[in-house]
Amino acid sequence: MGLAGLTMALHRAESVFAMAFRPSILLLILTVLTFTILAGIYLLKFIRYPERVTGELHHPVKLNFFPTISIGLILISSALLPLHQPSSLVVWTLGTTLHLAFTLYVLSVWVHHTHFEINHMNPAWFIPIVGNILVPIAGVEHASPEISWFFFSIGLVFWMVLLTIIFYRMFFHQPLPNKLLPTLFILIAPPGVGFLSWLQLNGGELDAFARVLYYTALFLTMMLLTQARRFVNLEFFLSWWAYSFPMAAITIATLTMYQFLELAFFRWLGLFLLIALILLIAGLVVRTVMAVKRHEICLED
Repeated sequence: MGLAGLTMALHRAESVFAMAFRPSILLLILTVLTFTILAGIYLLKFIRYPERVTGELHHPVKLNFFPTISIGLILISSALLPLHQPSSLVVWTLGTTLHLAFTLYVLSVWVHHTHFEINHMNPAWFIPIVGNILVPIAGVEHASPEISWFFFSIGLVFWMVLLTIIFYRMFFHQPLPNKLLPTLFILIAPPGVGFLSWLQLNGGELDAFARVLYYTALFLTMMLLTQARRFVNLEFFLSWWAYSFPMAAITIATLTMYQFLELAFFRWLGLFLLIALILLIAGLVVRTVMAVKRHEICLED
């Protein structure tokens, strides 16, 4: 998701800054390759250790990360759209169908659970349901607008519901454990992505609701960046990758605001966020490789 987000951010920057070189194409290839490798590894895990996968499907926290598979496909289809629409359509159809299945499954587990507690709640719960808000980014080009409206409506309504519960959990209960603290950045993604999806759905008009979504995402970004020291001082976990896609979302949204308004503020803010995003993902790759070499990931909880 982080790599796909960076690919889309670079593609938008190529247009905004009239770049002759197109690094987004190379990064798209790397993103597809990475997704394929990770999917293959997890498929092998499912074949060799099906009971572990079943356990994760019922885990109150890990359950919510399964839809990153379908979201990854939806993002790849969005990144493919400017280059090859037929391939984008195939990937979008697969990702959207799979994400609907994950949404229905996860929501069923939530409704009929016997073991969830308020302390299990964290921003990763956005992923299965609110992730539907991504569908229209490429969906309006591939299918009836009503399909995109369907998914956007699900994502928007459940974003407001879950956002309320998450803030209730953080205000009145124990703080998030350090391992899940990076997931706070996921708060940025729904309004940031929702801004982009809304523009697709309303014919590309920067109306009042689009502004509400963008400035909500911008405020949440500001709020989290003012607490940067808390995040930098954390021990490295794979959950650090939760920083990546939300930062990509606000970067793309900011560059899009510049394309509409042509205000220097958004141009320079977009450039700053893009540079920060590139450095962030480069750092995450380095830290992940180091953690793999030290056997510090994929450990028992």
